[in-house]
Amino acid sequence: MTDSSARPDGLSAYIAVTAAYWAFMLTDGALRMLVLLHFHTLGFSPVQLAYLFVFYEIAGVVTNLCAGWIAARFGLTSTLYAGLGLQVLALLALAQLDPGWAVGASVIYVMLVQGASGVAKDLAKMSSKSAVKLLAPSDHGGLFRWVALLTGSKNIVKGLGFLLGAALLATLGFVWAVLGMAAILAVILLAVLIAMPPGLPKGRKGTKFSEVFSKSSNVNRLSAARVFLFGARDVWFVVGIPIYFYAVLSDGTSEGNRTAFFLIGTFMAFWIILYGLVQANAPRILRAKARPEPELVASARGWAWGLAVVPALLAVAAAMAGGPHLWLTLSLVAGLLVFGAVFAVNSSLHSYLILSFTQAERVTMDVGFYYMANATGRLAGTLASGLTYQFGGLPFMLGVAAAMVALSAIAVGFLKPDPKAET
Repeated sequence: MTDSSARPDGLSAYIAVTAAYWAFMLTDGALRMLVLLHFHTLGFSPVQLAYLFVFYEIAGVVTNLCAGWIAARFGLTSTLYAGLGLQVLALLALAQLDPGWAVGASVIYVMLVQGASGVAKDLAKMSSKSAVKLLAPSDHGGLFRWVALLTGSKNIVKGLGFLLGAALLATLGFVWAVLGMAAILAVILLAVLIAMPPGLPKGRKGTKFSEVFSKSSNVNRLSAARVFLFGARDVWFVVGIPIYFYAVLSDGTSEGNRTAFFLIGTFMAFWIILYGLVQANAPRILRAKARPEPELVASARGWAWGLAVVPALLAVAAAMAGGPHLWLTLSLVAGLLVFGAVFAVNSSLHSYLILSFTQAERVTMDVGFYYMANATGRLAGTLASGLTYQFGGLPFMLGVAAAMVALSAIAVGFLKPDPKAET
């Protein structure tokens, strides 16, 4: 079969994978907001809230390491279907949470369910991102455009999920919101099982687990940069900023809580949607179609250092304010939106470079290793989010974010252009 005749199958598979990934990320975003706001209203401390997401992130570290090998051995569709199915089970399990349980039992139960959801998310994520390398056109910046579109659109959908989760919590309540999402995702899984077109590889027998660990210095350096980049985001995103906004917006009444839920959900949704829009347009912003890979590597360094400035300035503003103030809240909203836009360009460059640096025959394993690093960064950021906010407030939390971005920029500085791009 020629390349021209294979392209329609590849495009159809790309569309199907993207649609399944959208459905998954809608429930993932909604679930995060549901859990965060529901348990905050039950009196959980910032550190306890962070604990709820710890297994979610630990599962991502382990899953990405294994999922690349599983996909290489058994095929990409197997890991995609497993991710969607496991998320349905996790949602159903979360609906069984008993309000009468002790706080400790509730924390442990939700941690375990969130761990299952984390496994599901990274199975689906690794499958979708790896599929782009195999299906995208290789010329005229096609790889960058396709990965930017997938990643950007995914984050727009996840942002809508944040808004959906807050709205469902305020209107339907926790249990019915979770059950409704489980039902919708189950229908989508069934549709994908029936209608998935050809175009994705079926797996390669004899693939060894030891092949997961990359021997490419660029893959390893980019993975290190990813740890610190996503740690810098989640150190404020997971717990600190939502809890700060809740303290500013809610007066403690039921009506005040509902208003705070909607406003916090709206901001988080808008942040993720802005992030996704910029990601999707990163190839245009960077003029990637007309630029060789060495120039894009150099751009990654500059954008990383530019990002570090934003949380550093916000940390100074928070220290000067000394506590909640209107001007500080407005500065945080504006500054975090700027952070989101610049962060999106950084993330999009990383997502392109990892696919550019890897080879087609080991794409699932390199992508799995890279997203293991991504999950490690999220885990570190999640733990730091509750701890830094509870013990040092906004200035300490944002200062840690700035330091982590700086470490990411240092790691990116060691990247070397792919030798193939220089010939």
